[in-house]
Amino acid sequence: MMGSKKRKWSTISILLIALVMVLSACTKSTPATTDTASNTTQTSESTKDTGKFPKALSNQGAAIQGGTLNYGLVSDTPFEGILNPVFYSGSPDAEVLQFFYPSLFNTDASFNINDGGAATLSFSEDNKTATVKIDDKLNWSDGNPVTAEDYAFAFQVIADPNYDGVRYDSTFTNIVGIADYHAGKAKTISGIKVVNDKELQITFISADPSIKAGLWSYPLEKKVFGDIPVAKMSSSDPVRKNPIGYGPFKIKSMVTGESVAFEANKDYFHGVPKLDGVNLKVVNPNVVVESLAAGEVDMVGLPTSRYDEKTLPKNIELLGRQELSYSYMGFKLGKWDKAKGENVMNPDAKMANKSLRQAMGYALNNKQVGEQLYHGLRTPATSLIVPAFADYYDPSIQGYTYDPEKAKKLLDDAGYVDKDGDGFREDPKGNKLVINFASMSGDSIAEPLAQFYIQNWKDIGLNVQLLDGRLQEFNSFYDRIEKDDPDIDVFAGAWGTGSDVNPAGLYGRTAQFNYSRYTSDENDKLLKEGVSEKAFDNAYRKDVYKQWQELMVTDAPVIPTLYRYELFAINKRVKNYDITYGSKFSPDALAGIELTADKPVTQ
Repeated sequence: MMGSKKRKWSTISILLIALVMVLSACTKSTPATTDTASNTTQTSESTKDTGKFPKALSNQGAAIQGGTLNYGLVSDTPFEGILNPVFYSGSPDAEVLQFFYPSLFNTDASFNINDGGAATLSFSEDNKTATVKIDDKLNWSDGNPVTAEDYAFAFQVIADPNYDGVRYDSTFTNIVGIADYHAGKAKTISGIKVVNDKELQITFISADPSIKAGLWSYPLEKKVFGDIPVAKMSSSDPVRKNPIGYGPFKIKSMVTGESVAFEANKDYFHGVPKLDGVNLKVVNPNVVVESLAAGEVDMVGLPTSRYDEKTLPKNIELLGRQELSYSYMGFKLGKWDKAKGENVMNPDAKMANKSLRQAMGYALNNKQVGEQLYHGLRTPATSLIVPAFADYYDPSIQGYTYDPEKAKKLLDDAGYVDKDGDGFREDPKGNKLVINFASMSGDSIAEPLAQFYIQNWKDIGLNVQLLDGRLQEFNSFYDRIEKDDPDIDVFAGAWGTGSDVNPAGLYGRTAQFNYSRYTSDENDKLLKEGVSEKAFDNAYRKDVYKQWQELMVTDAPVIPTLYRYELFAINKRVKNYDITYGSKFSPDALAGIELTADKPVTQ
């Protein structure tokens, strides 16, 4: 989806371009000249944009001809290398994809699709049929035109019963005929019609306001993938070894997991990029500041944990803004039932007791974490709808503010008491209670952060242990989460929301990204109402999402911990880059970047 939800590193922010990458929970996980959140009268700590950092580079020097940008993908592990929007699920791969496989669509300050991208979107009078027109000049990097058939093919692959990705969810099941296709009862999707080489029509069962921001926005080249069995596509060479896109750059060479050399796509539909190319390499977060100072990289998403204005090198400029993402604690409540295609709760799960989950939320001192570990660039999160969605975020919701005494009372009342005097509470049946906590590795604060939360829980009498006694590497962490590893009880994750406020792709009954596996009839009802025809009335939709936010606080299948302020560290030789939501940013913003020196400025 145009607005894709993305799972994220706990210690890294993705550049604005990646926000239009779509994970099908569907990217959208944004503000015009100022952040959307800043255009409201809300003044709570969570909604204020500090304004401390500019959003556009100040370099006004004369640009050189061409040049190569050195881009740092900040990670303590290799990127997975699933380099196709239909199949990837992690932010590291999204950072690679942004250079050669952008969204078809551009969005405005309200995150709605406008006419600035490689395709346009229009609707029928009843809002049930969408027409997508692809630019006549848009070609794949192999020279073939990007066609309406390619766009339709992406829907067919995602809806195929043998598809092994995570995109097929409620945003797709609303398309007429797609359920029969998914079930093998039809050979085509009746609601998708190729009008001509560059025009496609999609008919929906019901009008859905999320389509304006969250329509799936990536074609899949049928000439390349058409003869590959769907079950084998994600591991095929066009995904792993020889990816093809249509963006401002194309892959020249690659060492999977480590580096990618891009060259300018001279056939790019908006004109030849200003740069000759981009060299991307993985940079460990613990040495990213040193790499910036030495001029080894020109541009990175700077982990906020590495921000220290006293020690940052003088050869960079920092851009910053509120991020469309949040960190959270998730509780494992069930499993993904592949046969049913839905999440199924287990009433006997260790974390099934709502009071236990609520108590663990009240035990977390997120304010201290944000101030001390993230230099004030993260603030306590109160809701699963981020403040940037100013029309829907409800500042009156307090969420789980730090209150250890309330946490203890919740546990006492629920029967979680220390019966043997060892300092830790037993469960209501008197059994030993050990809670396994999965947390990701990352930069130097990953371990202290995990141990801080473990101490918070110990302070209320809960015996929480780090899974396997150590932090989990990014890829293995999510592999175990997705497969519902029974050893995991609670996990620390993070989501990039995309540009579509609709949370169904993350918390719906049929959403594979719903890693807690939480379901309820009330959740089903509210998520359905949030994308109903009535929800085209913004006041109605706002009320629905207010109720949903309150439900998620009460049921606590996941507890948001921190909202994020993201930073971009950029060498002073870089020119013409702006991260303001909804301004001149578009899927081809990277094409306009210029350099004012042959070599990076050094400290």
